[in-house]
Amino acid sequence: MALNNKLVVSASPHDRTHKTVRNIMLDVIIALVPALIASVVFFGPRALLIECIAVGTCVIFEYFSRVVMNRDQTVGDLSAVITGLLLAFNLPVSIPLWMVPIGSAVAIVVTKQFFGGIGQNFVNPAIAGRIVLLASFPVAMSTWTAPLTWSGSNLDGMTSASPLADIHSMISSGVAPEATLTEMLVGWRAGCLGETCAIAILLGGLYLVIRKVISPTIPLIYIGTVALFMLVAGKGDLSFVAYELLGGGLLLGAIFMATDYTTSPITFKGKIIFAIGCGVITSLIRIFGNLPEGVSYSIIIMNILVPLIENITLPKPFGTPKKEKKEKEAKKS
Repeated sequence: MALNNKLVVSASPHDRTHKTVRNIMLDVIIALVPALIASVVFFGPRALLIECIAVGTCVIFEYFSRVVMNRDQTVGDLSAVITGLLLAFNLPVSIPLWMVPIGSAVAIVVTKQFFGGIGQNFVNPAIAGRIVLLASFPVAMSTWTAPLTWSGSNLDGMTSASPLADIHSMISSGVAPEATLTEMLVGWRAGCLGETCAIAILLGGLYLVIRKVISPTIPLIYIGTVALFMLVAGKGDLSFVAYELLGGGLLLGAIFMATDYTTSPITFKGKIIFAIGCGVITSLIRIFGNLPEGVSYSIIIMNILVPLIENITLPKPFGTPKKEKKEKEAKKS
């Protein structure tokens, strides 16, 4: 009797898992919820409005991009929702609402869909959207508002300078910023919507590590590299180091954006190189650059270098002769 059994051969990896793209994205959304709640608590209902606009326009752009490009619909994988949230988290609460969809269009249409969609973009979409907005509307993107100064849609309070600008002046002036380290940790300071509350960001990061959605390698090495640089720059002043770690978008970038699957290395050695590179560039921009912040630029620069990093860190297939051995055999023959 003839057997109908067939041997099916498929490409690796062969490990089966219950995880899907949608499940992973849902975990990331859950991890972002504490920072979302903190943004509304500290900056009022307008923060939620900005986040809703960013998420909504990202989803809309994703849907119509797939329709126009005649590709399978991917709105249901929730990646556009995460891009919208991360973009909103990198915006100040005072930004004009009409600018938000511009960042969404750059993130989804230009950075993501033009290159094939999820898994094909070579830089983080949310960071690309933020950088374009920062270059196009520098004043709007650099106008900071103190927490709890919003009532409805109107400003009640006064704007303030960049929080990192005060931190950087600690070494020369010897004067600590207005916000205490406790306020920096809790989030009671000016800044972008999702970057101020360090506790909320760390809780989200811990959730992702426990769920094995991300590895702690990149965040720990990235933050550790910045800490080492700032320890030297601050001449051993630990309070300066703490302010630098809690200020700006370092924690948000290291945990939620530098760990993006598509734009970060897959090898352990590659992750180390990538994280150190992010930390070095961030520190150099903060110390010597005209801009007080360098997280977005450092991550996007290292995103571009990921193919090179993976090329030099990918392990050789088992049984492949070493280069030196090949050269010796060639000389003998």
